[in-house]
Amino acid sequence: MITIWNRNKDTVLLLVFILEIILGIYLENAYLLAAFMILDACYYYWEKKRMEKKAAPQNTMQREALSVKIAHETLPYMRGGLNEQNAAEIARIIQDISQVAAVSITDCEKQLAYLGAGCEMHHPGDKILTEATREVIRTAKYKIVETQAGLNCPMFGSCDCPLAAAIIVPLVCRGNVVGTFKLYETKGGAISPDIARLAIGMGQILSLQVEIAELDHQANLAMEARLDALQAQINPHFFFNVLNTIIATSRTNPNRARRLLIHLAEFFRKALKSRGTQISLLEEMEFVNNYFVLEKARFGKKLKIKHEIPRDLMNAEVPRLSIQPLVENAVKHGITPMLTPNGIVTINVTKMEKDDGNSELMVKVIDNGMGIEEERLKDVLLPGVGSGNGVGLANVHARLKGMYGEEYGLTFESKLGEGTTVTMRLPYSEIIKPDSPVNRSDDIMTLTDNNMALMDNDANG
Repeated sequence: MITIWNRNKDTVLLLVFILEIILGIYLENAYLLAAFMILDACYYYWEKKRMEKKAAPQNTMQREALSVKIAHETLPYMRGGLNEQNAAEIARIIQDISQVAAVSITDCEKQLAYLGAGCEMHHPGDKILTEATREVIRTAKYKIVETQAGLNCPMFGSCDCPLAAAIIVPLVCRGNVVGTFKLYETKGGAISPDIARLAIGMGQILSLQVEIAELDHQANLAMEARLDALQAQINPHFFFNVLNTIIATSRTNPNRARRLLIHLAEFFRKALKSRGTQISLLEEMEFVNNYFVLEKARFGKKLKIKHEIPRDLMNAEVPRLSIQPLVENAVKHGITPMLTPNGIVTINVTKMEKDDGNSELMVKVIDNGMGIEEERLKDVLLPGVGSGNGVGLANVHARLKGMYGEEYGLTFESKLGEGTTVTMRLPYSEIIKPDSPVNRSDDIMTLTDNNMALMDNDANG
């Protein structure tokens, strides 16, 4: 009976409504007719709310099921990073499952993928055109656009673009906007609340996946740095040059040869040990000094190093194998090709106070070598360019950005024939060592006095 009633309910209610009108007219009673209409309106309002309430859990379950399905299928591609190839697969999955008119994924500069209506006008690699998308990137807040003009596209009016409405959601990694995710509707369509909620939820899921991919990338960088330290740091060319220097010295100056062997062993011991990615500035400088002694043994007075480091900064925390590659790059590409006796590498470390009360560590590696042509400066941080014995400048730069944020990393200043300055900037923190001797003085530690004499003694005999 209940099933029959539900199936024929609309017909019965329509008949009742007609009978009410006929009865009101027949009795010529306007009050009765008005009462019938008010009661009918109240009933229909109540019925509508009841049906919406009944349907809401189903819609919620459907949206959650869609989000879970999309997240599951897109995860393998997001782990590969936000690029054109992966974005195209992600857009295909989202459109297939959500059945929206069009899907777009961008980074902060260009379109990575576009699929759906108007795809002949939107291509991967195109610059971001709409002001609405740029606004989302600036503000890190999602935006719903209801009209074609609201997209603020510079091509509006000059082409027959089918897109009329959109929801644009930022993709955020570690608090920084790295791109956008957009769902579009065509002319005559609108962004429904369900599509809006789906887009916002998917934006959060994709942002989480971007962050996971970034963590994976950082783990890979750390592993690559370790493998580089184990393999490429034992650079055969560097290794055999040092051995030849020691062999040539062993007959004429056995004591010098013994000291160089000790430095060589210490260099490899520090390069190969794998405890932790963060060490004190003191430990990193010990590694730098061992490397420099070995290089100075080869080049003699042609090569000098100067430290300008306050002793109270020697407990500062730095990434392992971060300064040594900068020094090696200065020696390898700046000083030694010049064949002059005046090659100096200066390591300057300072602590900078910020307006927000926090501090930063500034490490500068300065050489007076060959310098870099202006047109090549933009390429020095590309993988494989300016690398030292394995842990290249690109690796150091990527590790700093990954560990501390996009605003950190390496910067270069160089003038051909005058030298190069590489600056490494990172947040200041300390590795606490209560008994460390480096806190005994606030003097500047330099290698222009006793330390330089000791290094010269070890390198030159």
